[in-house]
Amino acid sequence: MQVSNTEINGFLIDQFNQHDLEVGATQGICPLCSHSRKPEHKKAKCSSYDWERGLGTCHNCDKTYQMHSYQRKGASEKVYTRPDDPTIKPLNQKVLDWFKGREIYEGTLNAMKVEHGPEFMPQTGKRESVIKFNYYMGDQLINVKYRDGRKNFKLFKGAEKVFYNINSIVGYKECVIVEGEMDALSLYEVGIRNVVSVPNGATLNSNNLDYLDNCIDYFEDKEKIILAVDTDEAGLALQRELVRRLGAEVCYLVTFDDCKDANEYLVKYGDTALIQKMLKAKPVPLENVTTFNDIEEDVSDFVKNGFKPGFQIGLENFDSIFSTYTGQFISVTGIPSCGKSDFVDQMVVGYNKNYQWKTAFASPENQPTYLHAHKLMRKLWQDMPSKDDIGSDKWKRIGAKVNDNFFFIDMERYSLEAVLRKGAELVKRKGIKCLVIDPYNKVRDANAGTADVNVYTLEYLTKIEVFAKKYDVLVVVVAHPTKMYKDKNGNMEEPNMYNIKGGGEWYDASYHGLLVHRNYEAKTVKVKVLKVKFQNLGENGAEAHFNWEPKSGTFIPRIMPKMDPGEKLPWE
Repeated sequence: MQVSNTEINGFLIDQFNQHDLEVGATQGICPLCSHSRKPEHKKAKCSSYDWERGLGTCHNCDKTYQMHSYQRKGASEKVYTRPDDPTIKPLNQKVLDWFKGREIYEGTLNAMKVEHGPEFMPQTGKRESVIKFNYYMGDQLINVKYRDGRKNFKLFKGAEKVFYNINSIVGYKECVIVEGEMDALSLYEVGIRNVVSVPNGATLNSNNLDYLDNCIDYFEDKEKIILAVDTDEAGLALQRELVRRLGAEVCYLVTFDDCKDANEYLVKYGDTALIQKMLKAKPVPLENVTTFNDIEEDVSDFVKNGFKPGFQIGLENFDSIFSTYTGQFISVTGIPSCGKSDFVDQMVVGYNKNYQWKTAFASPENQPTYLHAHKLMRKLWQDMPSKDDIGSDKWKRIGAKVNDNFFFIDMERYSLEAVLRKGAELVKRKGIKCLVIDPYNKVRDANAGTADVNVYTLEYLTKIEVFAKKYDVLVVVVAHPTKMYKDKNGNMEEPNMYNIKGGGEWYDASYHGLLVHRNYEAKTVKVKVLKVKFQNLGENGAEAHFNWEPKSGTFIPRIMPKMDPGEKLPWE
């Protein structure tokens, strides 16, 4: 048998054969229990070795272990604190009885290294008797989840967020994701060992799955991922985000009928029923095929509540005339140096503030990259940082905000195909919800040489639309007009979407169109809605007016006086 000491299943090996086992042997001692057995059994071949998967299984202690340690491709660059690795002590009878009431028994608790002890809980303001769920990666303790009797929770302060029981899925082509440690224990109890849990449940208002960012490499080889999360609204939101990040083609869904989660189902219906429920996981509905059952929830919601409100950037005068959904794209035009890129930056900063959206930029003209990062920093800072601010707490806080939420695609030669591939990778690894292409003519498509500009434009925008829909991302495309005209007074006329090369296709294909137009003399900017596809999201032809603050680069809404319908603004 040839044994690789470099890579297994796409994981780079850090320490090969970390337990000093007999290389190539299929059976041998167990590094976890052999040393503690009776002398006559210490050398017993109680363990099976799978060198291809890098996994060992002991038939005495019934534990599975990693034969190697691995390098983490998706590890965060942040510096985290780590809890001290405890000496696991036997659980007392009271704790065992509590878990028994949840159909979870001592063998599972020992295998999963569950602890019990005192811990200060901020919810009560005092030390409480708590359950401790230990989060390991390889042999390293990364985090601890604490749970008291009142169902208060906390994670170890300053520790990295990762999936619970992440070691269990290494080497497997399938895995299960649940929403709580008790659910992971429940599945382990019925024999499903390759199960992980999210560390901090699900919320309705955040899709920031930083634990997935930190563990994404563990899922890259998976051919089937069963999502068995809670069936409440927050759980379904988590499910949708996991499908978006991991890919619908590998995701399967489980619902627990009249039960909230896997543990409740185990208690109510037993282990056989839970196993059968997991075996009947259904694939995510087929792409390009929709049935009423697939959308019944959406139809019911529309009947009850009407159109869902669009996403807004947090500037009142602009929000009153324009909003958007994800899975769409916005075309932004305007004459050179009118503030298009600056206003797009304002938009994505607003989306981040309101919805925690992360954004990727493919901006060949917004170079060098450090100046673009500085522009975003100014908007978040609400001022121009000085050299005295470097290294301050505010500098570190704003810098971390930019680092964690805005990503710059840097390429020697930009192409639409490469940008969209990188965008898909950033959806998976960082969870971006917005992609900016600025400007489109510097991010060329493979068909750029086609003689028919309309065909080229339609193909280009279709690829963007497909990407936006597939990954539920908002795409913002900045496009310069090809021709500019001056009025009889010598002032530059406002362009529209038809002034972009291939203009008819831009107007027809775009979900939304915006014009950004700056009046340098008055130091004002107006943003005009050129097109809004759905009437509930905005008002065609409506305008929002701003003062532009140069130090921070922010757009400050102007309260415009009421005008007669035929009256023009001074610069028009």
